[in-house]
Amino acid sequence: MKKLAKKKGAQKNCRKFWKLGVEEWNTQFFNVSRDAELTVTEGHHIYNLADMARKYGTPLQVVFPFILEDRLKDLIGYFQAYMKIYGYKGKFFYHYPMKVNQNKEFVLPLISEGANLEVTSANELWLVKKLWEGERFNSKIRVLCNGPKTHAYLDLIEELRSKGMNVAPIIEGPEEIERLTKYKGDIGLRIDLAIKADTHWDKKFDRFGLSEKDALSMPKIKNLKIMHYHMGSQIKTQKSIFDAVKRAFGIYAQLQKIHPGLDTLDIGGGFGVPYEKKKFYTAKGVSSKIIKILKNLSDKAGIRHPNLVVEWGQYIVAPAEITIYKVLSEKIIPKANAKSWYVIDGSFMNDLKDTWAIHQKWHAIPANNMHGGLKTTWLAGSTCDSDDKYTAGGNYILLPKLHDNEEQYVAVLDTGAYQDGLSSHHCLLSSPMKLVVADGTVSISRKRETADSIGKLFGWTNGTKN
Repeated sequence: MKKLAKKKGAQKNCRKFWKLGVEEWNTQFFNVSRDAELTVTEGHHIYNLADMARKYGTPLQVVFPFILEDRLKDLIGYFQAYMKIYGYKGKFFYHYPMKVNQNKEFVLPLISEGANLEVTSANELWLVKKLWEGERFNSKIRVLCNGPKTHAYLDLIEELRSKGMNVAPIIEGPEEIERLTKYKGDIGLRIDLAIKADTHWDKKFDRFGLSEKDALSMPKIKNLKIMHYHMGSQIKTQKSIFDAVKRAFGIYAQLQKIHPGLDTLDIGGGFGVPYEKKKFYTAKGVSSKIIKILKNLSDKAGIRHPNLVVEWGQYIVAPAEITIYKVLSEKIIPKANAKSWYVIDGSFMNDLKDTWAIHQKWHAIPANNMHGGLKTTWLAGSTCDSDDKYTAGGNYILLPKLHDNEEQYVAVLDTGAYQDGLSSHHCLLSSPMKLVVADGTVSISRKRETADSIGKLFGWTNGTKN
């Protein structure tokens, strides 16, 4: 009994040390097994990540659709609850921005839980068309079309609208106004708000949307229903979110006098994810404040409460995927914050592009040996590129000391947003195998690439002589 109690105490301490089991940090489904290995719990099912790595090999991406569904249900629930509590008369709509992760394993679960969609290109809209033609969702689901509109993009928008699909294009610039004002359906207008947000995005040189002045000088558009803005990605403070809502409502109220059909405010995306597992704002708190702000401003202005759209994609999908690597070797670092390089069997530049592109800090933890002695490390990818590394911003990553005849796995959490769409094949490395884990079963959704399959991407086909 004493041994069991001691083991349970070690598990509890280990979970706290690796910041697992905390809803505010999006790790509420993660735990540590008695064998000191990383696990994920779905209802009565417990999945061991180290066992998956041993069975399927690494690099490995593991997707948990139930986390997607849980997060979306919670988010919709927060907004609807606070609308009821505060007597807010508008409706709430969640639109999933497909650019965050276009994989079928992400899109279909979100649709099933009530998500509408947002696309930014003709190709993304083509995927939606295929889903619609395959009767994977009904015509009531609204698709917002953002991004610069090519002729092919506009043609597809009009084709789908003519067939009964609920497609609403958003005017991005003055060059789109003439054609879209002739569109036989609801349209929206994107505004470049004249304020800055604390975010990754450089708002000084925003190229999207119309200026506030140009938007307010537009002639009356009968079918203008949506005013949209977007403040950037990974907004760091809730104050930036609230300031944008207040500024946007002021423009919305002025626009509604010109365009009386306007009834929806789309506050875009940008809701942050606590990648570093530090104190962060929450969706519950922010949703309450947004509804309170909009109700008070609407009542003061004497206009009906606007319908509300949010496009918080990263918030929904990032925690639903984990990327796992195996440590190949160790190299001593003479003088640095870290004592050793741990060389992994994948690539940060290829698989987790934001590591290199925006210096993203990740929650990187061991997938096994979680109770063992630790060492300060930096992680090096397997490409021959000096930028293929992860140093936690020059700090260090705590990982177990390596032991002979025992493989060490490293899990990087919150990798479900953007990384697949940005991935590459530098040094012709293979992308990770992708697993989908649901209802106690594990299935392969993307096989591990072979040298032949990657070579074909670059024109090297069997029998090619030129």
